[in-house]
This record gives sequence, structure tokens and C-alpha cells, in this order.
Amino acid sequence: MTIQTGEKLPTATFMKMGPDGPQPLSTEDIFAGKRVALFAVPGAFTPTCSAKHLPGFVEKAAMLKARGIDDIACVSVNDVFVMGAWGQQDGSADIHMLADGNGEFAKAIGLELDGSGFGMGQRSQRYAMVVDDGTVEKLFVEAPGEFKVSSAEHVLSEL
Repeated sequence: MTIQTGEKLPTATFMKMGPDGPQPLSTEDIFAGKRVALFAVPGAFTPTCSAKHLPGFVEKAAMLKARGIDDIACVSVNDVFVMGAWGQQDGSADIHMLADGNGEFAKAIGLELDGSGFGMGQRSQRYAMVVDDGTVEKLFVEAPGEFKVSSAEHVLSEL
């Protein structure tokens, strides 16, 4: 079942590339006491994700923070090395690049995607959410093949 607004995020561990290599971050580390804009992409370096989704949040980071967002995080079912490289190439210090390497978080919130038809295996659906102290405040899940409601522009318009 897909997570809904008003529900607490499940406990999960992500990996993030740090100065000393990969480091685990729990949902508690990321969301406790903060209002976070979290967006998910089906895959790092993929066309829509690299051309529109991540760049939109990079460009709108200051505006999101001006409207009460403490942190911005991007999550994908990729390994920590891929997410680290994508963050170095296309991200910014304003975006935490989180690896859900085994897709456990995507599955736990009911937003997994079977990308086997494209040779991508299990992935995450494209979505964005605003999370306040671990509770989903707003949730924007894309229809298959679309990029509208999970954009930084749309999230900003809803704050």
C-alpha cells in the first residue's frame, strides 16, 4: 500500500557518499526535527532525471528553503557510488544524494517500480514529498511516463 499524507515514514537506512566514503543515514538522521523536500527518481543519469528533475531542485533550492524547507534530498534505487558521482556532476551542496541501493525504502512506502522491461530491474517511481519531522505532509506521485507534480516548481507552488 502506498504511503499517504499524515503517515510516518518507515524506518530505513540510506547510503550517502561522504568525505571518507559511503556512510549510512537513517530516516531519523535525515528527517527528525526537520522539514525536508524529498524527491525520487527512477535512475541517476537517466534522461528526465538528469535533464529536468535534479536540475530543477538545484535551481530552486534557495526558494524552497525560503519557504520553510530545511533540507532537500534526492533518492534513487542506485548504489551509493553512482549517487555520489551524479551529485558531483549535476547536483549541489544543497541536495543530499541518497542511495536506496536495494529498493527497500521504495518498497516500504509502496512506490516501487518494475523497470525490468527496460533492463533496469526494480526501481522507485518518480515522486516528491514534503516530510515534516518524519511525517508525510504532502505527496506528489507521477503518473507513469510523466514529469509534472514531482517537479521542484510544483513542490514550490504547494508550499
